[in-house]
Amino acid sequence: MAVIARNLSLALAVGMALAAPQAASAQEKPGYNPRETFAPLTLPGPINSYRSGNGAPGPDYWQNRADYEIHATIDPDAKTLTASEVITYTNNSPDTLDGLWVQLDQNIYKDGSRATYVGGFPRGKFTDGYILDSVKIGDVAVTPVVSDTRMRVALPAPLPHGGQVKLRISYHYTIPGMFGGRTSWVATKNGDIFDMAQWFPRMDVYDDIRGWDTAPYLGQEFYLEYGDIDYSVTVPSDMIVAGGGVLLNPAEVLTAEQRKRLDEARASDKSVFIRAPAEVADAATRPKQGGTLTWHYRMTNTRDVAFSASRAFIWDAARINLPGGKTALAESVYPVEAQGDGAWGRSTEYLKDSVEHFSQRWHAYPYPTAWSIGGGTDGMEYPGMAFDGFTDKGKELFWITAHEIGHSWFPMMVGSDERRDAWMDEGFNTFIDTYESDDFEGGVFGPKRDGEYAPGGGNPTDEIQSVLNDPDAPPIVSRADTISEKYRHPVTYFKAALGLRMLREQILGPERFDPAFRKYINDWAFKHPKPSDFFRAMESEGGEDLSWYWRGWFLNNWTLDMAVQSVAYVDNDPAKGAKVTIANLDKMVMPTVLEVRYVDGTTKRLNLPAETWILHAVSTISLPGYGPIAMVTLDPDHVTPDKNRANNVFTMPAANKP
Repeated sequence: MAVIARNLSLALAVGMALAAPQAASAQEKPGYNPRETFAPLTLPGPINSYRSGNGAPGPDYWQNRADYEIHATIDPDAKTLTASEVITYTNNSPDTLDGLWVQLDQNIYKDGSRATYVGGFPRGKFTDGYILDSVKIGDVAVTPVVSDTRMRVALPAPLPHGGQVKLRISYHYTIPGMFGGRTSWVATKNGDIFDMAQWFPRMDVYDDIRGWDTAPYLGQEFYLEYGDIDYSVTVPSDMIVAGGGVLLNPAEVLTAEQRKRLDEARASDKSVFIRAPAEVADAATRPKQGGTLTWHYRMTNTRDVAFSASRAFIWDAARINLPGGKTALAESVYPVEAQGDGAWGRSTEYLKDSVEHFSQRWHAYPYPTAWSIGGGTDGMEYPGMAFDGFTDKGKELFWITAHEIGHSWFPMMVGSDERRDAWMDEGFNTFIDTYESDDFEGGVFGPKRDGEYAPGGGNPTDEIQSVLNDPDAPPIVSRADTISEKYRHPVTYFKAALGLRMLREQILGPERFDPAFRKYINDWAFKHPKPSDFFRAMESEGGEDLSWYWRGWFLNNWTLDMAVQSVAYVDNDPAKGAKVTIANLDKMVMPTVLEVRYVDGTTKRLNLPAETWILHAVSTISLPGYGPIAMVTLDPDHVTPDKNRANNVFTMPAANKP
């Protein structure tokens, strides 16, 4: 039932009668069949001991673990990264494993990678991808099988349940330029900025759905195991490294003044410069002149980690206030070209506000730091880190900051499979950041629905019509790689987010939606939910059979067309009431509001549930005799995606307004 029901007085005073089956069938349109829309829905993911009927992890739920120790060096002149890593892999599955699968995302930039043939990365320029200098199981060298962006390593002995193995990889690669998109370097006035993501071989997920999930990297994002990542990055001493997690050796890489300023920032709700614009070219801002420095970071219970390195960085920070009196640190780095209150001078303010509001609304932020990186990678997310273009300004910078750090909830914390179900990543995150735009400074940057497709200001239920009426538009629940760029934002971001807003505001209401959504987040934090888990969770905790909604909005691209067909007084006497005939003319259904405007200027509203259409396409609503009627309207506030609003309104002829 729509949330607007709380304000309706007419609901208790009005009787609703369904038209007789014989009469209704004569008027039903072939576009709507109640037995199709309300048919039992078998979700693709089965219920078992791993995944429960209430959408939560089952009593036997398990997932494997991958811990990393990485030592990397950047050569900024040669534009290369050289590294070695030790992956400690723990098999918590009930299965015995005879090999390991590893993601090699840098191979997407090789000439001839699969992505070059499907419109993914790269776009016309190439590198040699990962050059594997050695691969070992323990101390024994092995010869892996590399297939595009995946690598299989055969184990010398089977790995049973509870077993652990160490995989050692030494490698190097050329850092892509701006064509790298998600990992890149860009030149600025005071030096290059290296945005380092997907920079180390990472374990594929082995789960209860597919075993090894080895979908190739075609430009969609990630599906990764959780663990601790301990990493060290060696760079020239004049460079600053902004990394996810906790900096473990600040005394070695920061000056005493910078450490003092960081302490001030941890106690300040206003941004504090750690390295001010005027200090960027000052050698005294580095603790060592010449040679190299090694920055040592650690991030716990994370699926990934990223960092950025440059000698060009301004650096500021402020305290994040979290529920329960806890705090974290919001930090921004960016070049002098991006400074100023109209641009990156407010980045930390935007970052802090977003994390605080997301934490208050949904779930406390799980990381000790939150970074906003002003470099060449524009609009990409990693745990506790947002890569945003240093040329972004104003509301665009606010929107992208909120969106990218919002990914710390989806999918960094709630670890869905972005490579297959991108809507559970982008759609969920777009949903939560629309409320952040509404909240920030009273909505100065709102409304925001999706930055590329529906920039705000219009009615989203109208803006979505071009997608709903496009016969080639894919359903939301499609494999992410099959959704072309034309539909990626409209479907994966905008339609999915709008679907959640309608579920919250029109179907369940915040009173039911919010606790259900929070429970879903809490249940699946640092775990791997699938679409069926989400659908079951919202039904079970929200207290509603939503099969008709999942079928119409998520599993199909159905359209909605409700109409008021006629209004007639009982015995032609307004004092005896009236009968309103309404119809559903297409496959989609929604709960809606019926508004009756009387000649004397008063209005009454009646909430109609989705079940209004469960038996017939045509229903007759009986209204009490409040007086002559001027107009009857379905969905007067335009909150449902009705494709033909003209037939939502029935104006009484003058002769029928006594």
